[in-house]
Amino acid sequence: MPTHTVLDVGNCAPDHASIKRMLVSHFDVEVLQTHAGPDTLDLLRQRSVDLVLINRKLDCDYSDGTEILKQLKADPLLAKTPVMIISNYAEHQDAAVAMGAEPGFGKLELQDPATPQKLSEFLA
Repeated sequence: MPTHTVLDVGNCAPDHASIKRMLVSHFDVEVLQTHAGPDTLDLLRQRSVDLVLINRKLDCDYSDGTEILKQLKADPLLAKTPVMIISNYAEHQDAAVAMGAEPGFGKLELQDPATPQKLSEFLA
């Protein structure tokens, strides 16, 4: 049984597979997946996770993933759950941090040694 759980939100199947592969290669982790706000909030109300990774643009409808971040941070039961936005753009990372997210990473950084270091605070 993995010692940690990550919820990956809003990534297409190939991106989810890449993120999951990176996570399980560095951590003893189970990776769950949701696609939009309602299924994400439902899952998080049923079980706790150690980290939520939200794609900046959701694959299901290309809506803004920071809307889910806002909903999580506004919910007293979920507000303390660590969240990172997945985006290659510094301005979107900065905006997410201003909304209460942890500093995240982009898909171009999946092979960067700094990414597992960033994640280890929540998964080691």
